[in-house]
Amino acid sequence: MSTSLYYDASRATALTPDETAAIERIVTDQQSAFPYPDEESLFLYEEDSSEPDTVVAGSTKLPFDPDRVMPVLEHLLGSVTELRRAVPDAQWRVHLDDFDLPWDESEGYFLPS
Repeated sequence: MSTSLYYDASRATALTPDETAAIERIVTDQQSAFPYPDEESLFLYEEDSSEPDTVVAGSTKLPFDPDRVMPVLEHLLGSVTELRRAVPDAQWRVHLDDFDLPWDESEGYFLPS
């Protein structure tokens, strides 16, 4: 059984061109710095007309190898933190399956102790 990290943001207005460019840059940077090219990395879904207020959404299946889970998760949480900061006025939800991850203005998303 696998665990996935899910991330989405919603708001009434569409992304601006600057926000779209920032998101594309974050995804490109994240993928080039991802520690394990044979594992899933940050993945954003295509726009879904059935969810008109969703401006960013995606998921990543975490590795089965226990030694890889934390480095991958830390990298992903850093990337999702950057995404949230690029679209700060949206309503964000980031969760591991059914467990919502907390947000801290200075730290970003993190795993609680």
